[in-house]
Amino acid sequence: MKLKRGIAALGLMVTLTAGAWAQGTLNLSLREAQDYAVEHNYAMQNASLDVKKAEAAKWETITTMFPQVSASFDYQNMCGYEMVMHMGPTEIGIPLNPNGTFGVTASVALTAQQIMGSVIGKISEEMSDITRRQTEQNTRANVKSVYVSILVMEDVVKLLDSSLANLESIEETTQSAVDAGASEQISADKVSVQVASLKSTINSNKRSLQMLYNSLLLQLGADVNTKISLTTPLDDILNVDEAAQLTMGGFDMERNYDYQTLVQSEKLAKNQVTLAWLDFTPTLSAYYQYSYKTYFGKDEGMNMTPPNVIGASVKLPIWKSGTRAASIKKAKIALQQMENTKKQAEDGLQVQYKQLCYDLVTALETYNIQKKNLDVTMRVMKNTSEKFKYGHASNLDITTASTDIITAQSNYIQAVMSVLSAQVSLENLMGEAEED
Repeated sequence: MKLKRGIAALGLMVTLTAGAWAQGTLNLSLREAQDYAVEHNYAMQNASLDVKKAEAAKWETITTMFPQVSASFDYQNMCGYEMVMHMGPTEIGIPLNPNGTFGVTASVALTAQQIMGSVIGKISEEMSDITRRQTEQNTRANVKSVYVSILVMEDVVKLLDSSLANLESIEETTQSAVDAGASEQISADKVSVQVASLKSTINSNKRSLQMLYNSLLLQLGADVNTKISLTTPLDDILNVDEAAQLTMGGFDMERNYDYQTLVQSEKLAKNQVTLAWLDFTPTLSAYYQYSYKTYFGKDEGMNMTPPNVIGASVKLPIWKSGTRAASIKKAKIALQQMENTKKQAEDGLQVQYKQLCYDLVTALETYNIQKKNLDVTMRVMKNTSEKFKYGHASNLDITTASTDIITAQSNYIQAVMSVLSAQVSLENLMGEAEED
């Protein structure tokens, strides 16, 4: 998987360098847009940093089991004080000259809790990686959603532009008939209102289209002034047959990231129980100390500091007033709660899978109907326009046909987004989005 990602990232860099940036525009297929977002999206960068942070925390625990080495230097000056020893009638003065001691200490302490802590750290790292992959899945899904929305909106604008051209032609013909006295001004005014209404709808869609491009830039993590050109056709993305296949492949719960997180959480809860029991285990420690003491006066003082010292100890906990028993009981209860949560999630995911399959099938049926309806509405508008030119259709027919187009395009957009929403939701549930 990492090799595939590396190759994909390299391919994306070559593509951008050789073509897109040379032209001043970011030309992106859907897959390239998703890969670009995974590489540059700030949420993805933070998710990757969380994995590194969890890995660092794991090694922080592991390194506590390694030997710890420290060095020190002590200096003492008794300010000329002399120690006097009485031996019968004789007094012996021992000067306490300034001295310095250099020491090196190496120690190691090992407990069962440290070992279990490293295991828990590994689980935390795996959970962070699951979160990272889930963030990548969501990033790809969000990019796909905006990408498709742009393509749909562009297609709709083109259709409306075509309808506008027909209406403007009718408006011109009607006005010519009015000028020639063959028709009333009210007829031209009605067509003019329809032209203005359609222009307003087109302008509104264009503004929405620009907002979608801005949203895509944010998802990609690209500069806000970057121009984007989308190269994947809508039909290649909105593959009805491929979408329908999602409802037939069955549901492998192990691929769901939320379920994977629950599995890791259950492991963590089990290890917390073990960790509570390990509070009864002993602590083993050992150390080695080297010391070198020197005097800075004329006379060498009395040196009672041994140069080498080795020690070891075993510390066994005996009684903590019931604290450990309470900790074990609490950890067991937390484990039971996690097991119940996991079982409930398993049932919930199965129900959710069935519901999302129903939603996708319904959305696909609606999409097919609305796509045909939009095509029929466009043909009706074209036929009505031709009839109107020859006086076989009324202003009311033109008004109705124009209104039907706006309604049809709105229904078509809603149908497309319903399919996309249902498909992305099902892919996310099944863990499929990363493999688009």
